[in-house]
Amino acid sequence: MTDGSVRILDGNTFVVSDDRGDIEATPTDTAGLFSFDTRFLSKWVLTVDGERLSALSTDDLSYFETRYFLVAGTGTVYVDAKLSVIRRRAVSEGFRETLEVLNHDDEPVDLTLRIEADADFADLFEVKDALKKKGAYTREAAPGRLRLGYVRDTYRRSTAISSLPKAKADEAGLSFPIHLRPHESWKAELEVVTEFAGLERLAKSSGRGRGRANMESELERWLDGAPKLHCDWEPLLTTYRRSLVDLAALRFSPLTAGRRSLPAAGLPWFMTMFGRDSIITSLQALPFTPELAATTLRELAIRQGTRTDDFRDEDPGRILHEMRYGEMTAFEERPHSPYYGNADATPLFVVLLDEYERWTGDRKLARELEPAARAALNWIDEYADLQGNGYISYQRRNEETGLENQCWKDSWDSISYRDGRLPGFPRATCELQGYAYDAKRRAARLARIVWNDPAFADELDRQAAALKRRFNRDFWVEDGKYFALALDAEGNQVDALASNNGHLLWSGIVDKSKAKAVVRHLLGPRLFSGWGVRTLAEGEARYNPIGYHVGTVWPFDCSFIAWGLRRYGFKDEAARIAAGILDAADFFEGRLPEAFGGYERFLTKYPVQYPTACSPQAWSTGAPLLLLRTMLGLEPVGEHLVVDPALPAGVGHLELLDIPGRWGRFDAFGRGLMSAERAPKLREQLGAAR
Repeated sequence: MTDGSVRILDGNTFVVSDDRGDIEATPTDTAGLFSFDTRFLSKWVLTVDGERLSALSTDDLSYFETRYFLVAGTGTVYVDAKLSVIRRRAVSEGFRETLEVLNHDDEPVDLTLRIEADADFADLFEVKDALKKKGAYTREAAPGRLRLGYVRDTYRRSTAISSLPKAKADEAGLSFPIHLRPHESWKAELEVVTEFAGLERLAKSSGRGRGRANMESELERWLDGAPKLHCDWEPLLTTYRRSLVDLAALRFSPLTAGRRSLPAAGLPWFMTMFGRDSIITSLQALPFTPELAATTLRELAIRQGTRTDDFRDEDPGRILHEMRYGEMTAFEERPHSPYYGNADATPLFVVLLDEYERWTGDRKLARELEPAARAALNWIDEYADLQGNGYISYQRRNEETGLENQCWKDSWDSISYRDGRLPGFPRATCELQGYAYDAKRRAARLARIVWNDPAFADELDRQAAALKRRFNRDFWVEDGKYFALALDAEGNQVDALASNNGHLLWSGIVDKSKAKAVVRHLLGPRLFSGWGVRTLAEGEARYNPIGYHVGTVWPFDCSFIAWGLRRYGFKDEAARIAAGILDAADFFEGRLPEAFGGYERFLTKYPVQYPTACSPQAWSTGAPLLLLRTMLGLEPVGEHLVVDPALPAGVGHLELLDIPGRWGRFDAFGRGLMSAERAPKLREQLGAAR
């Protein structure tokens, strides 16, 4: 990690430590052992005779397991250690840690190994905002055991620590007196278990507490079940495997889902269910792991809005934004139980349901979720049209803790006019209308072939056609030949040029006569950096190449833009965007971050890291998967999979074998125009030809 931290995770649980394996959390950082939005360890420090250790190396054995090689000393350049420690940690129900001490000397040694332990039980929102706790702490020490607890009314959390051999435990940690003969080694096993009062049974049923061997075999089954990739560009193979492994790591099991899982949004802040993020990642991963989409759809439908609740920004039919399980949510100090403050997850829910059925042929689930889909469509018409103009708009009703911007660009300054002014509310961003159009068209297909309601299908098609006509009139910026970022509360265009135009292509709402002009902008010098499409065009007043949504490049954004380009027949342009993003992935060792800098490629020769980007992050993990789909031109048509490849310059051949779907398993092949040996130079030229 760029910040020097080491992160291991298993869906609902993750650990962030330093490169020695130590945890020393400050009130506002994400070091610690977290599970279901609570920090169960804020301190976990290893010493030998009271002295901290120095790291020789750290091995990331898997996403859930890390090994640390340590020596006593100050960490100076010269190390002549007579004693070393191997520390091996695997995340499970908490984590299990093996400590091995090795005496390399010809003399015996007596020493004391100690683990200092503490837990602040901070809610993730408390970490973000540096808030103080309101409950009481407890500590119980017994031979070989230490229990750290927290109580606030009926809310109880505890961390149970045990060891074999049994340590001498006190309220601050565990100690082992050790005698080692020359060249002898000693081992201890420590187990840290997170405990939720009243939730133990549910936690166990959701798959927590799996052994390391089971986790390894589960990962192998996950990888074996995915399509096999072969190509002549080695970095793409690395990125593909990294994406599959990270997607496995980010699988989150809600307490209602049993062992089924959906994509959590990202580490460290968002290891939970997010409506938008889980839907988008499921769309990206459909050709590879369609079971994620099925769980996402079911779990979001279970929690679909049923009432009007201003505190949670809830409406009937609305799909949740974020679900949290921590203390502040339990006491309604935050509205995330769940919180519904987004305007895009609801139409995207319908989009995912249709795409899932098209890909898998699972009509049973499409019928089962028909009421949820109809409720979502009703939300678009009855609750999302805040201005009565037929467009989805948003304005938070929870003024204290609700989100201002309820689109995917949800930072405070992401929606602006050309001159940098911020519009008032409600705001109707352009991509929301595209999602609504796509949802209506897709629901019309489901109504005809699955729900057996042709009259409803005809009505949805009429609504979609009318929305498309209005949209192409009202959002089109005539003097720039692109679509406005939004309409403001007065119906005026918020006229900044942004990457949202690419999402419009993906949704299909753009008139064909306007598509070519939009594509020229997306691949033009103001938006395309050479690595990818910037979120906001260079030259706009708020443009900043390292601004969160005002100039950075987001891999997920680019993957949907590429998909949109394919929809309108711009195959070579889609391949060019794929090449830029996949080149960037190579610099990040196969793991694309949430976002990176929007600097010109010829200026930097490498993508500039964004300092606080989540990594791994679900929809960035899914971006290479969707880009593989777009490069191969994979599209389900009836019972068949159509393949129409267009590979980036320098990729000689590409094979994706055993693609799952309603056709069973299918192989796809693509061949490029030139050999991979020329790829590095060609990719450099792609960035420099400006």
